[in-house]
Amino acid sequence: QVQLVESGGGLVQAGGSLRLSCAASGRTFSRYAMGWFRQAPGKEREFVATISSGGTISNYADSVKGRFTISRDNAKATVYLQMNSLKPEDTAVYSCAAGGTTQEVMRHDCNYWGQGTQVTVSS
Repeated sequence: QVQLVESGGGLVQAGGSLRLSCAASGRTFSRYAMGWFRQAPGKEREFVATISSGGTISNYADSVKGRFTISRDNAKATVYLQMNSLKPEDTAVYSCAAGGTTQEVMRHDCNYWGQGTQVTVSS
């Protein structure tokens, strides 16, 4: 069993930056690929980024490529999402998730999900 708790969300002006963190419980964190997803009001959940269990492979949604960076620290059982050049359309609840592979994460086929943290970008 893995529990995921996100933090770092908040209100930021367009063009600003935020770093989200997702802390995992349990000793199996390093076995899982991790991902970030977001859901805006009235919209479906959207894949944002994923990173492999060892941190060597990452993939991003086209909408965030070049602006967001996913990373992980297996010793701290934490995955991060550095978000730069934020836009109002990035406003959403951001959640992290754990899956078997990055391909499974990209398909939303994840074993564990966090509750999410709100990110609001003002224009």
